[in-house]
Amino acid sequence: MPLLPKPHVSLYASDKAQYIQALFSQIAPRYDGINRVLSLGRDLAWRRRAAAQCALQPGRQVLDVATGTGDLAFSLACHVAPHGQVIGLDLNAEMLAIARKKAGKRDPYRVCRFIQGDALQLPFPDHAFHAVTIGFALRNVTDISTCLAQMYRVLKPDGRMVCLELARPEKRVWRQLHAVYLRLIIPGIGRLGHGVAAPYQYLANSLTDFPGRKQLVQLMLGVGFKQVHYVNLLGGVATIHVGIA
Repeated sequence: MPLLPKPHVSLYASDKAQYIQALFSQIAPRYDGINRVLSLGRDLAWRRRAAAQCALQPGRQVLDVATGTGDLAFSLACHVAPHGQVIGLDLNAEMLAIARKKAGKRDPYRVCRFIQGDALQLPFPDHAFHAVTIGFALRNVTDISTCLAQMYRVLKPDGRMVCLELARPEKRVWRQLHAVYLRLIIPGIGRLGHGVAAPYQYLANSLTDFPGRKQLVQLMLGVGFKQVHYVNLLGGVATIHVGIA
């Protein structure tokens, strides 16, 4: 597979969509392992915490947008099994293939169904789900407000949208350490895992243009969510935003 070009901090929407597709196709086989290393082993615990924020009961219907290899969907499945359903949606076929393979390994995961689709044009009717989630992917969409509006549209009244995402720490010491980690450590880990730093350099750079935690609150309020709040994780290197439809 050809190497990705060195990523720019900002990409036009059409270029960004193509770049993201190529990026995740390239890193899909090692995505889970590298995630564990990059998050210092915390990413699965963060996903479990995000799933708990959905306040789900068995039998509920849930959508995980930009599901990737399915780890957040599997955390959700543990809350709605055995009679509920989690639909994991993603544009990338390589990532979905891995999610489907993982889904057959444990009983709770078998309530998950994985489909290919666009986060900006969700192929579901209005008010279809009790909860909608997105994990470590809102940075990658080409129109954040449209993605949020689509998630709001498919939620049932009083349903919850939960967004787990990377963030820039608020405290100065954490910000300085985080900057070094993004600039030096992440590309180095990517080079060790894949022989190329570019994909992980993009993942670090993608925080540059992404709204801050308070800006994201305003964007969520702007599309109709209410009672919007967030929780910082590990000194603010990640956040969970929650909004009610």
